[in-house]
Amino acid sequence: MSEFLPDLDAIARELSGVCAASTGDEARDAYARATWSTLIEPGDGVAGALVAALGAEAALEVAFSDRTPPVAAELTARQVADGRARWRPRRGEVAEALERARRSGVGLLTPNDPDWPGRCADLGPHAPLCLWTRGDTRLLRGSAPALALVGARASTSYGEFVAAEFAAESAGAGVTVVSGAAYGIDGAAHRAALSAGGATVAIMAGGVGRAYPAGHRDLIDRIARDGLVVAEVPCGTTPTKHRFLARNRLIAAFSDATVVVEAGWRSGAQNTVHHALTIGRPVGVVPGAITSAASMGCHRLLRESEVTCVTSFADIRDLIGEAGVAGEVGSDGATPVDEGYTGERTRILDALSARSPRAVADVARRAGFGFDEAAALLGMLELDGAARRRGDGWIQATGAQPSTLW
Repeated sequence: MSEFLPDLDAIARELSGVCAASTGDEARDAYARATWSTLIEPGDGVAGALVAALGAEAALEVAFSDRTPPVAAELTARQVADGRARWRPRRGEVAEALERARRSGVGLLTPNDPDWPGRCADLGPHAPLCLWTRGDTRLLRGSAPALALVGARASTSYGEFVAAEFAAESAGAGVTVVSGAAYGIDGAAHRAALSAGGATVAIMAGGVGRAYPAGHRDLIDRIARDGLVVAEVPCGTTPTKHRFLARNRLIAAFSDATVVVEAGWRSGAQNTVHHALTIGRPVGVVPGAITSAASMGCHRLLRESEVTCVTSFADIRDLIGEAGVAGEVGSDGATPVDEGYTGERTRILDALSARSPRAVADVARRAGFGFDEAAALLGMLELDGAARRRGDGWIQATGAQPSTLW
């Protein structure tokens, strides 16, 4: 029994009503994974490598002791030290996370569960360690094909019509429609899939116990009743810009293909495309009017990336048929780097207030960094004019928040 986990009776009490682990080993693993989800920011590759090499429970011992991880983890001493610095300030939050989940009717899904989505293994060390769910987790099994339909929040009537048509036809053909429950294209896709009597999955950037955006509360509740709402962060977690961008990798990974319907020049949908291409998933893009700002990102993708022009459901069928065939890693041939998952600048800016100064230690805890990492990043942001010192703390400079990408 690990000294970093409570005894099995306490674990069973805390998991009661949240996770149906069937054995003592599975319960300890589930509790350890729930603990990890409170310690890390989504896509933490160091934590993922540790858990893959040691298991979730033994990885916690490395995180909270001075134990040296085995060579199998393929991590440097510096990576482990930096990881410990950003994980340890969040220790002790798991009991509250499990209680929130129980009150909200939220379940915990782990790789020991038969409903665990095998598709996400393609994310490697950046795969989620567990998932928090509301609804029918069988939709994650991969027994049916899945299509990610994503696009602009500031969509046009044309874009919403196309998204709804493609979602309804997909749902009617037995394809699970995956999206992010945002305004615009996401909402149109979810609604059409539900109206067609099909399956849909909403992947959230914050905890699934509270609807975001609030204006989609009824839609998200309906998805939870008739489909599935899922997140890798525990209940009570605030959706931030970094978490939206990290969430996009799950939208891509949980699907056999991704189709973009409208996207501005800078768009979260393009971020989803990057993740899809990185893991070899086919991508389709719907063209729009050359005068439409809502389609500028689509036309950019069609011009610069390894994507397919999609104008009908037949094109979508072809894309899904290509799933599983190794694709290019990106339009520039580059392999993914950690920055694509961590978004260091965005995470620090998310943790700063524009009005109330915050100490470095507070910024580090909120952003999921060690103290020294946060201090160094704040210094660089100060040089860029994005952050300013005020007294003993730091504030976000006016206009420094990165452009909205979801």
